[in-house]
Amino acid sequence: MPVVLQTMQHLKVYTKQDLLSLTKIRRFETKIGEQLQIVRDAAELENSIRESNAKYVLFGIPEDLGARGNYGIGGADTLWVPFLQSFLNVQSNDFLDGHEILVIGHFDFGDIKYLIDTTAKGEEEKTEAYRHAVNAIDDEVEHLAKMITACEKIPLVIGGGHNNTYPLLKGCAKGWHRAGRIPLAQLNCINLDAHADYRPLEGRHSGNAFRYAEEDGYLQKYCIVGLHENYLPQNVWMDMVNNPFIDCITFEDIFVHEKRTFLQAVAHATGFTEETMTGIDIDLDAIEHTLSSAMTPVGITPVHARQYVTFTAAHAKPAYFYICEGATHLSDGRTDTTSGKLIAYLVSDFIKANLI
Repeated sequence: MPVVLQTMQHLKVYTKQDLLSLTKIRRFETKIGEQLQIVRDAAELENSIRESNAKYVLFGIPEDLGARGNYGIGGADTLWVPFLQSFLNVQSNDFLDGHEILVIGHFDFGDIKYLIDTTAKGEEEKTEAYRHAVNAIDDEVEHLAKMITACEKIPLVIGGGHNNTYPLLKGCAKGWHRAGRIPLAQLNCINLDAHADYRPLEGRHSGNAFRYAEEDGYLQKYCIVGLHENYLPQNVWMDMVNNPFIDCITFEDIFVHEKRTFLQAVAHATGFTEETMTGIDIDLDAIEHTLSSAMTPVGITPVHARQYVTFTAAHAKPAYFYICEGATHLSDGRTDTTSGKLIAYLVSDFIKANLI
């Protein structure tokens, strides 16, 4: 059974058997699940991370409290395990071996969600409780992100709502600064997203992570690629226009008005953020017909998403890589079993491009 740490009481640390139980072993082949590194000693987590020769550290945040706190549809807690099943069964070969990755495990905030769902009275009280609960998520995710980056490893993070970008930016900024890789505890961020997630400071949820990160001084420059004009509140737009540290290229400017190609837009984003380490985010609601709390019939293709990941991994200075908002089951009953495989492609693409 996975080990639970008291300092991060919701973190489940995996054993080798946990990974192999999801890996389909086949004669004459080697799967990535057989090659991935695991934590040597869960009780000495930071030392185990530091001693590993892996460049990347993978963990999951399967939660939907942040999305529910933003009046969204639940389900972002369902992506991690299907992703892991797909990723562990990718072939280990000359293109991607697997030894480059250390798998820690995942956070399980199910007890908090259960408490809210069984005790909160009415939808408004639930929403406020979800927002309050996100603070607990923030603390644990920040702690782990800081630990990984202080050991000069790149976090690969899957699942949950976009609220988790705030603790990732905060923890990674502190960790990379502690490691001496950046002069200040501040990061830039590039976000492939239909939404800016720059809503006002109204309590923590999936729609305001970047606002909180900027307000607290951990976000320096922020660039959104593929922003949908139809879902950009006027007050947020005005705040962005008047902020020289924020830039965006809308979906309409790329694909409708054709002012620049998709890769030109991504290149603009990497140029805008090139002076320091940069978080690389991809929100699955940017990809058309991909199951998420804000699923869209009009968006980028999965191939565009793979191009974005490959370009940013190769041309930015990645501080972390985060894929969020996806689901295999939504609380309204919709399902899609292919989401996990799509994420496995994106994670593979990031590592391949960043290793070059």
